[in-house]
Formats: sequence, C-alpha cells, structure tokens
Amino acid sequence: MTAKNLIRLGKAYRHLKRYRQIIEVMIKYGFGDILERLRIEAYLRIRPRVFSKSKGKELIRAREAERVRMALEELGPTFVKLGQVLSLRPDLIPWNFVREFRKLQDEVSPFGYEEVDRLIEEQLGGRPKNLFKRFDPLPLAAASLSQVHPGITLKGEEVVIKVQRPQIKETVEADVEILYDLAKLAERQIAEFRPYDPVGIVEEFSASIRRELDFIREGRSIERFAYNFQDDPTVYVPRVFWGLTTSKVLTMERIRGIKVSQMKELREAGLDPQQIAINGAQAILKQIFEYGFFHADPHPGNIFVLKGNVIAPLDYGMMGRLDDEMKEALGALLAALVNKDVKRTTKLLLRMGVAQEEIDRRGFEREVDELLNCYIGIPLSQLDMKNIFNEIFPLLSKYRLRIPSDFALMGRALVTAEGVGRGLDPEFDILPLAKPYVKKLMLKRIGLRRGLRALQDLWEDLSDLFTHLPGDIEQILAKTKRGELVVKFEHQGLEHLILALDKSSNRLSFSLIIAALIIGSSLVMQLNKGPQLFGFPVFGVLGFLIAGLFGLWLVVAILRSGRL
Repeated sequence: MTAKNLIRLGKAYRHLKRYRQIIEVMIKYGFGDILERLRIEAYLRIRPRVFSKSKGKELIRAREAERVRMALEELGPTFVKLGQVLSLRPDLIPWNFVREFRKLQDEVSPFGYEEVDRLIEEQLGGRPKNLFKRFDPLPLAAASLSQVHPGITLKGEEVVIKVQRPQIKETVEADVEILYDLAKLAERQIAEFRPYDPVGIVEEFSASIRRELDFIREGRSIERFAYNFQDDPTVYVPRVFWGLTTSKVLTMERIRGIKVSQMKELREAGLDPQQIAINGAQAILKQIFEYGFFHADPHPGNIFVLKGNVIAPLDYGMMGRLDDEMKEALGALLAALVNKDVKRTTKLLLRMGVAQEEIDRRGFEREVDELLNCYIGIPLSQLDMKNIFNEIFPLLSKYRLRIPSDFALMGRALVTAEGVGRGLDPEFDILPLAKPYVKKLMLKRIGLRRGLRALQDLWEDLSDLFTHLPGDIEQILAKTKRGELVVKFEHQGLEHLILALDKSSNRLSFSLIIAALIIGSSLVMQLNKGPQLFGFPVFGVLGFLIAGLFGLWLVVAILRSGRL
C-alpha cells in the first residue's frame, strides 16, 4: 500500500464516526442507492452493508431536492452552509435545488455563556466583566458559526461582540475533508455527477467557509468598505474595535437603526422609503461597478436605516470581488442584454463561463435568442432583473457553463438589492440607475489611454514570449536527446479496478495457502510420523483444522461481499 493510500485511510478512520452519521442520514432520506454507487464501504474498508433505498412514510411524498435540503439541515452547520453557498450558484446546480436550498435557515439555539466567557478570556486575555463596562450574557442573535452579544466598552461606547461557536472550526475542517473524499468518489464512480464538478464545488465552498471563520478578515473587509464610502453621506459603516478583536472574536460599533423591511417603523420615524430604495441601490451599484468590492448578502436583515435615509449594512462575512477585467465584461454583458444583442450576449456568456464539456454553441445561441426575444419592445423601466437572472443562470447550468463565483454573487446581490428596493417602493427599478455605470465602463473600455495600455501589455507579453521561446525549445530538445523528456498523465476511474484486482489476488493467495496446508497435512497423515492424537499425527490434524478454519473464513468473506 502506498504512503498516499495510508494517509487517505488514516484520515478516513479518524472521521469514521462522522462518516457513519452521514451514511445513516443519507439512508434515512432515501439516498442509499448513491452510497452503493460510491462504493463507500470499499473506501472506508468497513464491512459491506445493504444501503436500503426505503424512506420513512413522511418522506415518501417529498421531492428529491426537499429531501436533500432536510438531510443538509440534519447534518449540521457545515452542510447547511454548503447548501446556502450552492443556493447562490444556479449556474452549477439545477434550479429546483437552488430554490429549495434558499429555504435553509442559519438560526440555531445559542450556546451557553460559560463557553462565551471561556472563549473571550482565551482570545482577549481577560474575562468579559473585566474587558467591558457591560456585557450582556443573552445574545442578540445566534447562527450556525457564531452568535452576537451587545455590550459597552470601558470608555462607554456601545458595541456588539461576535463570538465564534466552540470547536466550530475543527468541526468544519473535519466535514470539509469528508466532503473532499465524497466529491472525489462521486467524480470517479458516478459519471452523471462529473459535469457538475463536485471537487470544484467543494474547493469553492471550503474557501468561502474558511473566510467566514476568520473574523480578522471580516474586520478588514469592514474597514475597506468604510474607506470606499468615506465621502458618501448616504452610507454608514460601523467601526471595528481592533483591541477587542481576534480571529474568533469581532467587536464593532453597535448600529441602532430600523431594519429596511420594517415599513411601518420607517414611516413613523419620518423616513422616505423611495429615497431609501435609491440610496441602497446606488450603494450596491457603486460597490460593484466602481470599487469592485461588494456586500454579497444584502438581504433585508443585514441592512439598517438611520436618520436622514442613511443605509447601514451589517454582517460583512461574505464579500465579493471584481477586478477591472471582470467589471468591464459585466458592463459589456449588461449593455448587450439591454440592447437585445443576441450574438454579443452569447459571445460574452461563453467567454465569461468555463465549459465543463463541449457545448452545443448553436443551441445555446438559439436559447439566448429566445430569452431576449421575450423582452423585445419592453421599456427599460419595466424590465425585471430578478427574472432576467433567473432565466440566464438555469441556461448556464443546462449547458454546463460555470461562471466565476464572484459573478454569481454579484448577480445575487443585484437581484436582492432590487427586491429590497421594490419592497420599499413598488415602482422601483434598478436598471435605469445602473445605466450610467455601464456607460462609464464602456467608455473606459474604448478609451485611448486604456487602448494604449493594452497595446503596451500585449507588446511586453510578446517580447517575453519571443525572448524565452528559443531557450525553452532548446531545453525540450536537449531532454529529448538525453531521453529525459517525461510526459505526466493521471488515470481516472481505475482505482475500483485496482481494488478489485487486489482483492482477487489476495483471495487467490489465500486459496493457495489453504491448498498447500491440505496437501501437506495429507502427506503427514500418510507418513504417520511424529506425536499421535487418537491414533492420528498431531501435525496432520492441526494442518487440516487450520485449513478448514481458513476455508470457512474465505467462504464467509465472499458471501458477505455479495459477489460469488
């Protein structure tokens, strides 16, 4: 057995209890057939079992997507977060799963104050009662990764303290390792899963949840956000208290405002819902098109409104990023959509996406044409961004086009912002507000300065290529002459064959040993030499007994495997 396999088995056995929990939940929700196809028992080197496909009576009528959602909820925080991340990626999974995963709730029971007290002392070097003038033991909110407590600093400043759940990082790391294993098995054993790129999904999720678990990163995101909007009076960003912040504890200014969804309270406070909608939309458009750094989850619970219709976003754990090239591609795509330019829209979507397999380009273009034809003659003010994205993303999923995760987050942020705006003002439309930003990006794209810079970059790249190309070719030829040229390749899907051959060869060897024992014992019995037992040679009797036990063991093992 190779060192790699030993490491793999070591990890698997370390998480064996958790694997068993996952297997039991999958069987409970009717996914035993998937476990059989994954050959999970061979991977874990555990006794084979029959993975029943039966479900409880309450699950018989449940749709597949609904059963997956319930299974994720039962498996705990890591799997709930996985579902939430997937709900933001309709280009990766079928639309019915996206809709179902959006129902996943992140609210859980709070953990005890004793754990909060211990963690803060461990992280900040002192107990809450010594570090704060007041620290409320009752949390304002509790989620799967953390909970938030109100407090007052020793200087009298109102704050909220976000505290990470005990052992949550270790739990997440263990679950992510298991998800990697399952994703690799899925790619090897189940052909229809491969186009969805299970390993790529787990890698993306792993990076996302690890960012959320780093409160230092979240604090820096808050400060970057504050820097971007320092001259904008319509947006307020809370202050971070770095002396009371670590990777597991985040202390920031408490915002006392009204949730953007509380219409009655907003009107009673003399605030203007229409202006709030405009301010919120302008804020998200600036984040995306100007700064390329945006709040990826601007749902109503994460947005407070202050006096003067000022927007105050909260919870900066999930942020999206767009570089200049991505912003320009986005601007070009929105312009093509608005202008109903089918060929341009198709070209940009194909350029932005990563095809998991060879696609039917003509079919894709035809479906884009049908999509855009639905909007011919409709004025810009009547276009619904939610409907547009809800039609584009399933189309990308159908043709296995995977777009960068930040593009998907951006689409979700724009749709959510438009939904929040329409909750405040039924006549609100975000597209007319976006048009100046798109126009600015397009002008920047065709600007002389940018063109000259692009030509300069191209010239430098070509210069580097032609400078190094002769030397690279010379090295390849020299290695070829010496017979040192090595071509690396990685086999896919042969592990099962190797495992089967390994089992077969082991059984064959075992059978030869049994045969040798029987023949040897027969010879000893014929010679009738050595110690006697009831008139028979002791060594001959022992040989037959051992051969019989080994033979019985081999038969039982074959019967248990279910393969005669």
